[in-house]
Parts: sequence; structure tokens; C-alpha cells
Amino acid sequence: MLLGVNVDHVATVREARKALEPDPAIATDLAVRGGADGITIHLREDRRHICDSDLKKIRRRVSIELNLEMAATDEMVGIALKTKPDLVTLVPEKRVELTTEGGLDLNKSGKKIKKAIDAIQGRGIPVSLFIDPSPADIQISKDIGAQMIEIHTGLYANAKGKKQTAELNRVRKSVKKALDLGLLVNAGHGLDYTNVKRIAAIKGMRALYIGHSIISNSIYLGLEKAVREMKKLIKSASKAKR
Repeated sequence: MLLGVNVDHVATVREARKALEPDPAIATDLAVRGGADGITIHLREDRRHICDSDLKKIRRRVSIELNLEMAATDEMVGIALKTKPDLVTLVPEKRVELTTEGGLDLNKSGKKIKKAIDAIQGRGIPVSLFIDPSPADIQISKDIGAQMIEIHTGLYANAKGKKQTAELNRVRKSVKKALDLGLLVNAGHGLDYTNVKRIAAIKGMRALYIGHSIISNSIYLGLEKAVREMKKLIKSASKAKR
């Protein structure tokens, strides 16, 4: 099973100060060194974190799968055709949301999404649809021509006890249906170090896409070393003044 690491959250920290760092491209290099099988970036219409220059820089330097998450708009389709990621995942977007809140509404936007799928896959780039664990949405995904899906695991990740088990079973059933239809199956959203194993154990899953938890944990793993480095620089400069 593949692991795709989402580095959007590195750009979120950068944009909070409109600074040059941290750089998601450098985070990409580190993720690759850590064993990531793919890199995910979400180029939102409002460019709230990842921006066009990030996409260009990461596309140039990454040799593993680059998964571009985006809305099914004419602008984004044009960008995808120009930058040629290895995979495009179509996701819903709302300006007021903090993060993606659910899967695509295929009943409402099916024709628009099919148009984007046809344009992107017509140029040899596979398309995945970010959908809720719903048999109906899986069937529509197949009908409108997607090659793969990414099952939204947010409800599973946020649930507890018996409710989480029920959500896990929804994901399992969805994976089976998708595989029966010949779709490749990915999953993501809200997965962390405490809940990932039950999803990773599902037979037939192609890849898991995880970002926030990995980036958050990297702060804990690296903060002590970062403080030591800064302290060392300050101490050496202070000695030089004497």
C-alpha cells in the first residue's frame, strides 16, 4: 500500500506570516527521504496555502507520484494539463471551510465533473474522485469515467467506539464495491497515528493520503533539534563578541 504525504500544511504555516519559510518544496524532499510513495498538494481557487509557484517547483523536483488535488473548474483543468501531475484528485471546495468537509456531490455536479475527467484523462492523466463512502457515489464515479476514487475517511476518523466501527464498515463495503466495479481505491482525511491501522488493513486499498497528522508530528520530532541548532548559533556568536 502506498503512502501519499500532503504538504499543504507546511504552506499554511508559511502563509500565516507571508514569509519565505517553511517551504513545502523542502518538506517534499524530506518526505521522499522518509519513504513517501507520493506527494499531494491542493491548489485551491483562493490560493490560501499552496500557490502556483509551489506547484511548479514541486513538479520539477519530485520523481514519485505527484497528486494534484483541485476543484473541477476550467482554470484548474488548464493548470493540470499544463503542469502534468501524475494524478489529479477532484475535490469539492467552499471558501468558508477550514478543510475539505466531505465528498463530491456527484448528483449535483456530475456533468461538470465528467467534463473535467474527460479533458484530463484525455491527456493521459488519471483522475480520482474524492467521495463519501457511498455505494451510489461509487457507481456514479464509474459511470462518469473516473479511473479511481479516494474514499473520505473523515467520519470514521472523528467517530468513537461503536460509531467508529460502523463507519469503518461503511468504508470496507465501499472499497469492495469499487473494486468489484474495477476502480482503483484510495482513502484519506483525518487519518492519524492512532486510527490508520484499521483503514490500512482493508484489502485492496491502493494508497492512503495523509497530511495534517504527519506534519503535526514532525513538529514534535524536530522541535528539540531546531531549538538546539538556534541555541548553538546564538552561543557561538555571543562568544565571538568577547
